[in-house]
Amino acid sequence: MTEDKHPSGAPWRNFYGRFKGKGLRKSQEAWLDQDLAELSPGAVSWEDNPERHNIDLEALFGSRDVWLEVGFGGGEHMVHQAMSNPDVGFIGCEPYINGVAMLLGKIRDAKADNIRVHPGDARDMFDVLPDASISRAFLLYPDPWPKKRHHRRRFVTPEHLEPLARVLKPGAIFRVATDIPDYVRQTIEQVPGHGFEWLAERPGDWRAPWDDWISTRYEQKALREGRTPHYLTFRKV
Repeated sequence: MTEDKHPSGAPWRNFYGRFKGKGLRKSQEAWLDQDLAELSPGAVSWEDNPERHNIDLEALFGSRDVWLEVGFGGGEHMVHQAMSNPDVGFIGCEPYINGVAMLLGKIRDAKADNIRVHPGDARDMFDVLPDASISRAFLLYPDPWPKKRHHRRRFVTPEHLEPLARVLKPGAIFRVATDIPDYVRQTIEQVPGHGFEWLAERPGDWRAPWDDWISTRYEQKALREGRTPHYLTFRKV
């Protein structure tokens, strides 16, 4: 039986999040028009790259290590990391265009020159990243999909973890932050089964933030609403 495909040749991939929220400000529209194309990591979309050729990370970042953030929200964490690690190249994936616009404004303010932005599904980025090319990955406050019947939509499922494991280098670090206890459960259950080891030496290690952590607006909302953040660290075997 032939797999259903999009007219572009892409496989049908259900996407359950939002692409756009409230109207953008004029300044945000300008950032999207003026900056986004220049900050693209290359031909990621199926329309531009139907053969799914790998993007050239060396052309983007030279010999620098490359770190990947999946769903960067408003971009504050990625810009913080980029400014703290100027010798690292960063790729951020975010389909929510309002978040992309916020990131572009932060990149302008910080004058960060080591960030590239994919305004779309991380699975399309996984298609075109070379094997074992990413040194660190972040999944920070992902959509919790709290209803049990929606748990298969979470990122910590084989559909996402298998390609993530493929593009991470051996020894690469994968960080997950969430304030949802059941997301912690599913993460601990699923991630080690896809080529990762959980780096928790003692019970409760995952309650303390990383030394280089910057609290995001999503985390601040969780704290205001009385939820407890959890910080999980895995290493690619």
